[in-house]
Amino acid sequence: MQSSHEQSAGGEGRELLTFTLGSEEYGIDILKVQEIRGYEAVTTIANAPEFIKGVVNLRGIIVPIVDMRIKFKLGSVTYDQTTVVIILNIANRVVGMVVDGVSDVTTLKPEEIRPAPEFGSGLDVQYLQGLGTVDNRMIILLDIEKLMTSRDMELVEAAEIAA
Repeated sequence: MQSSHEQSAGGEGRELLTFTLGSEEYGIDILKVQEIRGYEAVTTIANAPEFIKGVVNLRGIIVPIVDMRIKFKLGSVTYDQTTVVIILNIANRVVGMVVDGVSDVTTLKPEEIRPAPEFGSGLDVQYLQGLGTVDNRMIILLDIEKLMTSRDMELVEAAEIAA
């Protein structure tokens, strides 16, 4: 029997954590996810872009917190006991991503994934890996590592300021 890591690497299926931003459902590689937490107060960073809410100290590691709802210009943004932060481990860096909610862990087979179309979302197509369909649900597959390490996220500069 294969482990889930071997299974996703072998091309039999991709394990994704699915989450919502506004009315859309997104999926990211489960192997990039370190943990899921509730939102907590952050320390703000002067002159940081609006979507970088600030930083938190997570067991001795300073973690920048990015609100994807602000980054993608998705309606009203509230912070309460239901607000979720997905802690990611990307390129040897830890980053927190605020989303509207976490759905579940889903495995997509290669035949359930279609190429990403050019469409007018708040998200640049270069960060999309495709569209997945499961049980009449459409899941937008994000290349979360490429997105979080991109220049337009400005996370490198923000992390250096906080350090």
